[in-house]
Amino acid sequence: MDARDPGRAERRRRFADEARAERPDIAVLCLLLGAEAVPADPASPADPYGIDAAQAELDRLAGMVPYGARPARAWVPVFHELLGGRCGFGGLPADYRRLESSLLQEVLRRRRGLPILLSVVWTEVARRAGVPVYGLALPGHYVVGFGNPAEGVLADPFAGGAPLSGEDAALLVAGTTGVRPDMSALVPADPSKTVLRILANIRAWAAARPERTDVALWALELSLLLPSHPAGLHYERAELLVRRGEFLRGAAEMEEYAEIVGAVEPAAAEEIRHRARAARSRLN
Repeated sequence: MDARDPGRAERRRRFADEARAERPDIAVLCLLLGAEAVPADPASPADPYGIDAAQAELDRLAGMVPYGARPARAWVPVFHELLGGRCGFGGLPADYRRLESSLLQEVLRRRRGLPILLSVVWTEVARRAGVPVYGLALPGHYVVGFGNPAEGVLADPFAGGAPLSGEDAALLVAGTTGVRPDMSALVPADPSKTVLRILANIRAWAAARPERTDVALWALELSLLLPSHPAGLHYERAELLVRRGEFLRGAAEMEEYAEIVGAVEPAAAEEIRHRARAARSRLN
């Protein structure tokens, strides 16, 4: 048990269980993720990390969505006006430099965030209102779609929910990555993969700030709880433990990873074992 945060083990158990559910609830996953970074509020002992309050806010926003059936294309201006206009959700380049932009509790409070978190807001509000919606993980950007994915009715929550044609989306990706995507090959995003991408953004944020190894560590540990994740994250965690001065734990995890890769990459496994020995030697 973490004496500084006695509820962490239970939250992580909930996170792992939700990630492995038949239909994972992305709002729950994002809010449990956010609880790793949001300071506990002693004035709210029943909801110290704002998880219930955030769920209530999503419900409140969903209650503002006009009732009634509409064609998919007609929902774009509705959400553009409601969430992007009246409620002020959107993003700016400066939001990429803030950890809060990747935490759902903070995005709901500040009305600012990264494209992927704003898309979670859009999809969760729409889902609660009974509107057919999905997230679309474009390379380098994240948007939402309404109706049948084959219709290609898209909106960009980072731009306040502005309409986005398939051509617009392709140009947006090409401008970011230099490669024009095959839009027909894209499918609605899987919740667990979306959360893994959010955690990758957090790890990138922490990597640019060497003093925030604490953030890098919990982002790695949550990533490893997801049912599908890159095997290399185990080695990344081992290296991070060594950088944090936890030489024995880091060395032990390097040796475990070496056993995994040894069957297919014996030279790489030996190099990892060499680094494990070097980590242990730093105790002397």
